[in-house]
Amino acid sequence: MAQLGYVCLGTNDFDRACAFYDALAPELGGKRLFPTPQGQMYRLGQGAMIMVTRPYNKEAATIGNGNMLAINVDSKEDVQRIYEKALALGGTCEGKPGPRGAFGEFSYFRDLDGNKIALYWTERQK
Repeated sequence: MAQLGYVCLGTNDFDRACAFYDALAPELGGKRLFPTPQGQMYRLGQGAMIMVTRPYNKEAATIGNGNMLAINVDSKEDVQRIYEKALALGGTCEGKPGPRGAFGEFSYFRDLDGNKIALYWTERQK
């Protein structure tokens, strides 16, 4: 069975991006793991990892239109709490926490480099 291993998020300001994820990862049950030649790995809970990275081709990091990292959290309260933490760290709102149809609770923000991240929780997790 396949499962997601890690996602790379490009940055043009590596130290600032690492400070953002150093503070946000614990809110997601995660932590800083190990450096890579171009970046820094973070574990999210027991699951996938995020690598904050300088682009390997040495060009500027850019965000992808339509790209988004969605992180499944443990509760509706986590959707709100972690979203607020991301904004307090300098992230920007892309959709305030709340219900999205019959899908559950969602919130959306962009990190300091403009990468879009969703936090979500659904009733199906019970």
